[in-house]
Amino acid sequence: MSKFVLLIDGEGYEKDKYVHTVLEDNLLPDYFQKCRWFAGKARKNWHLKIMQAVRMVYNDHPYFFNIIRVKYSEGDTESYLLPLSFVEKKSAEIPEKAIITPASMDDKEGLLVEATADPSFREAIFWNIMSNSKAEQKNGDKLSFFRGKGLTDDAVPVSMIPEIDSSNTAFIYGGKYFFKLYRKLFQETNPEVEMVQYITQNSDFEYIPKFCGSITLEKTSDSDLTLGLLVELINNEKDNWSKTGDYLNDFMFAFVDGNFQIKENVFSKVALLGTRTAQMHNALFNIHGEEGFRADHFDRAYRRFIHQKVEDLIEHRYNLLTDNYLQLDEQAQILAWKFMEAKDMILDFVDQILTRPIESFRTRIHGDYHLGQVLVCDEDLVIIDFEGEPESSIASRKVKHSPLKDVAGMIRSYHYAVSAKLFNSPETSQLDEKVLNRASERWYRLMRDTFLEEYLNFFGPLHPLLKNNNEINYLLQFHLLEKAVYELGYELNYRPSWVKIPLKGIEEVLYEIEKLRR
Repeated sequence: MSKFVLLIDGEGYEKDKYVHTVLEDNLLPDYFQKCRWFAGKARKNWHLKIMQAVRMVYNDHPYFFNIIRVKYSEGDTESYLLPLSFVEKKSAEIPEKAIITPASMDDKEGLLVEATADPSFREAIFWNIMSNSKAEQKNGDKLSFFRGKGLTDDAVPVSMIPEIDSSNTAFIYGGKYFFKLYRKLFQETNPEVEMVQYITQNSDFEYIPKFCGSITLEKTSDSDLTLGLLVELINNEKDNWSKTGDYLNDFMFAFVDGNFQIKENVFSKVALLGTRTAQMHNALFNIHGEEGFRADHFDRAYRRFIHQKVEDLIEHRYNLLTDNYLQLDEQAQILAWKFMEAKDMILDFVDQILTRPIESFRTRIHGDYHLGQVLVCDEDLVIIDFEGEPESSIASRKVKHSPLKDVAGMIRSYHYAVSAKLFNSPETSQLDEKVLNRASERWYRLMRDTFLEEYLNFFGPLHPLLKNNNEINYLLQFHLLEKAVYELGYELNYRPSWVKIPLKGIEEVLYEIEKLRR
């Protein structure tokens, strides 16, 4: 490591141009290249700039949440959060990879480090959340710590950094609380914080990690920034995608031996997921709540928005499919041709969202709902990760939709689970493809129908969120089509051998559209 020494003035770091220049030009670019959470590692000719150093104090020691803008040669920018801490030499065991440079502060020799590796920084975060602290910055912004009702401790537990492959950074406190430090920052508050806080504070739905606190930078001249979220730690067996894989293994081995068998406990778990999903949506349904969560009608502006979004998606996928058609295998080409031939019928079906009578409400939803977002815990299920669609803007993730958009996401996830297992396992490689198709379709339909039946039974007839069967059928098929068409683009770009999975999903929707037309 370079022997370069940073002189850090504890009072003036926020605006110390010399310190910032050395960090921006000499130290942080190399450090960013090593960070799992930096998405621009493969890009060239980027430059970073410290836009703001936000001070947090604990036991008279300052820590800085640095908001860093990365500008790429193409002109686009991203914002990241890098907290920094000064530690005296031998005061704490800091991993080598977290050390930025040797440094001095207030005549003390030490190290400038990535603060997440400093136990005192992690302690400071928990203490400030526990204390509902507010730290006013010199420019008038406020670093606000909010304590949620899920936080029951009044002393700071010991913290650790778990081994998690993630684009954010996690801490665990006392084996009881899970903290997520957001690395890539977006203008506006993070939807995950809003969703978990709303459900915890305003309902009795217990099957999410309880909201325990958050950190927000309240800005005077711009939208607020969410820096971190503290929730209840869930001790889970595994996620529901993995658990479904276990169920499918049992099914697959029996099937290879000539038996089509599904154990009863599989249906019980799928039915439970239907119930928990409905309960989650019921917790988010409030006709008279705060504006960000108040249920809305299918007004003209929303209808135009969702229509344009899906129509553009379909047009893009048709072009992509046409360009790649000759590279597909024979079965995929047959399915692709059905999709292309049905273009007029599909667009007519999508157009109905503009004029069709819809009395059901739309609400905030999970937004990225699939089997991997559900944890299996003590014979029950816990729903996690409310950030929304990763590739969407924060504003888009907060748009209210029919809860059937989440239902469609889970149904598609079951289709993927069985298709991926039966068509990509060495145990089934010798079986006839038609036999595999028949088995996978039967398994998938049984799971789909069990999940959907339990979900709809929770609401019963004439619930204002899902007004009647005609609306339910249309909206569910609309969102199943949207989801499968989206998946089609992903598979064409990244896994062409899997393109049959979304195409089969589209074929199924086409069959349902024909029924609706009749």
